[in-house]
Amino acid sequence: MRKRVLITGAAGFLGSHLSDRFIKEGYRVVAMDNLITGDLRNIEHLFKLEQFEFYHHDVSKFVYVPGQLDYIMHFASPASPIDYLKIPIQTLKVGSLGIHNLLGLARAKKARIMIASTSEVYGDPTVHPQPEEYLGNVNAVGPRGVYDEAKRFQEAMTMAYHTFHRLETRIVRIFNTYGPRMRLNDGRVLPAFIGQALRGEDLTVFGDGSQTRSFCYVDDLVEGIYRLLLSDYVQPMNIGNPNEITIRDFAEEIIKLTGTTQKVIYQPLPKDDPKQRRPDITKAKNMLGWEPKVSRADGLKLTYEYFKSLPREVLYEREHKNFDSYIK
Repeated sequence: MRKRVLITGAAGFLGSHLSDRFIKEGYRVVAMDNLITGDLRNIEHLFKLEQFEFYHHDVSKFVYVPGQLDYIMHFASPASPIDYLKIPIQTLKVGSLGIHNLLGLARAKKARIMIASTSEVYGDPTVHPQPEEYLGNVNAVGPRGVYDEAKRFQEAMTMAYHTFHRLETRIVRIFNTYGPRMRLNDGRVLPAFIGQALRGEDLTVFGDGSQTRSFCYVDDLVEGIYRLLLSDYVQPMNIGNPNEITIRDFAEEIIKLTGTTQKVIYQPLPKDDPKQRRPDITKAKNMLGWEPKVSRADGLKLTYEYFKSLPREVLYEREHKNFDSYIK
């Protein structure tokens, strides 16, 4: 019998790549997404497979999946500033009601559950690079609080179920990742830069561009997530690429990659935007034998080719088509 895994947020960027990986590894994949930010085009190639099934469902409501589940991967959540600033209530609900529902499902099915946490739990860090032991510098009531606190609550609830119910749990703290199937206009820095370059617009840098990010190609990230799921480690673990770059230098890399003649323009830095972001991946190296393999140059080429292939209407789409129906 094939093992069976439920992946929430399966039509999104990371969820779709995880679906591919688990299919490749011989699992039966139960995909679940409410399509508020996900896109069925990301997983349409899987619908023809007997070992793949899809549920159009919001995990903030009661979750029922018939049959055995061996693993649950909770990757459902808006993940970009545009998303969680426009749908803040839904962002909080998927990180609170959603995780409660899925932890209950995991307990009922005796399944191991992994949650997708984020480097945002560290806030605007005063420790650099960020190890898992760092407790963060966060603003619960700031504009980013709906996302940051949803993820922090998710971690707390998951550990409570692990401690009190002896549930098998895993927590991955994901740092900036990129690759094919990202939404071009979701507000994150990499697709924003490439989208502006493809449209012939100037590249917008917020602040003076001295803030840093560390970008991990999606294939590397999925490998780290997969290894962590199958490991015995239950505490939160950073998965990301420690190769750090300033936003200003990153914009110049995108200009060179795309061949655009546009220039960099500067806008005020948003409130609570992290000044530094770089993972300490010592635990992942020592416990999982994992570290990123894909260089930023190679990953950016693959990602750029994907974005270039998108239809023109996607290139100029400013907001996700499903937002309005979920604002309530």
